[in-house]
Amino acid sequence: MLLTLAQWLQSLSPEFGFFRVFQYITFRAVMAALTALLIGLIAGPWVINRLTELKVGQPIRGYGMQSHLSKSGTPTMGGVLILIGIGVSTILWSDWSNRFVWIVMLVTFGFGAIGWVDDWRKVVSKDPEGMPSREKYFWQSVIGLVAALYLVFSISESSNYRVIELFWSWLRSGFDLNLPPKAGLMVPFMKEVSYPLGVFGFVVLTYLVIVGSSNAVNLTDGLDGLAIMPVVMVGSALGVFAYVTGSSVYSRYLILPYIPGSGELLIFCAAMAGAGLAFLWFNTHPAQVFMGDVGALSLGAALGTIAVIVRQEIVLSIMGGIFVVEALSVMLQVSYFKYTKKKFGEGRRIFKMAPLHHHFEKSGWKETQVVVRFWIITMLLCLVGLSTLKLR
Repeated sequence: MLLTLAQWLQSLSPEFGFFRVFQYITFRAVMAALTALLIGLIAGPWVINRLTELKVGQPIRGYGMQSHLSKSGTPTMGGVLILIGIGVSTILWSDWSNRFVWIVMLVTFGFGAIGWVDDWRKVVSKDPEGMPSREKYFWQSVIGLVAALYLVFSISESSNYRVIELFWSWLRSGFDLNLPPKAGLMVPFMKEVSYPLGVFGFVVLTYLVIVGSSNAVNLTDGLDGLAIMPVVMVGSALGVFAYVTGSSVYSRYLILPYIPGSGELLIFCAAMAGAGLAFLWFNTHPAQVFMGDVGALSLGAALGTIAVIVRQEIVLSIMGGIFVVEALSVMLQVSYFKYTKKKFGEGRRIFKMAPLHHHFEKSGWKETQVVVRFWIITMLLCLVGLSTLKLR
């Protein structure tokens, strides 16, 4: 919005020439981060008080960590604070004509709506199940598949008109359409290595990345500050990739696919970082508020969508290694328990408790030790991911 206003003022008189600074994505990204940060810090106390008045308290499971029982009643659904910061800041500082910004926003707030309903049923309607898993995955799949079908054609084209035209061409061809190399699966640390996926392969991969990232972040969100800081770090790193792939000069120099318009996602990533840091102010131990599913599901989906657009799905799995390991720990624990119960009549466990962060707590680590050490690991993994920009 402010970009359009600045361009209009420039057209009125040469005296408004200083508004040219709004043309720079880097300037708007910095301002987006600061705006989201200020919104979060200012609105945070009001949101927390409002959630407290609504009695939106986090229930603590009886079989969970005993040390967490003191957290019972802490307001949850604080993810709305993050979404407010992201939404307002992105609308203010981004280019409204950019299609990638809107698709990421739609996915983010779509998954946020799913999380909101799930949280609301749990803590307000007192339904311990919340939104049934089948219903939750159904709506996640709908949003994920719609986003995937749009992105598979928008990566190749630079306008929505051409996207629709390419979609109809795909239908008329009997679902047989060759995609350009930049729509393939990019392999990090390799020069110009891209595995062709085809339309169906791209859609399936995109669906798995978006839905998988969403649920992985949700599983990680179990300790004060544990999920939000890795989201900030991974999101910021993806913003660097977005800026590079959106530049014809930098992308050619670093041998990355040129995705026209993707650079504008740096604004969204900056807003996410600012809103995330503001939330961390209130979520650091001992937390005044939890993000809940409304925050975790939406932020994970946002990371997955951005990674698909900038063609860095594998790099996302590297930088978000904590999310991947947390999700795998749950899958392995549940699968092994069911297998051993069927074979031996008694379920056995690989970890003392899943997700993985609880295993370390059971092993004697303090909550703050787990959180900070996971932050350090994520920082190192993000540096590894960023190194793929040049190491090829």
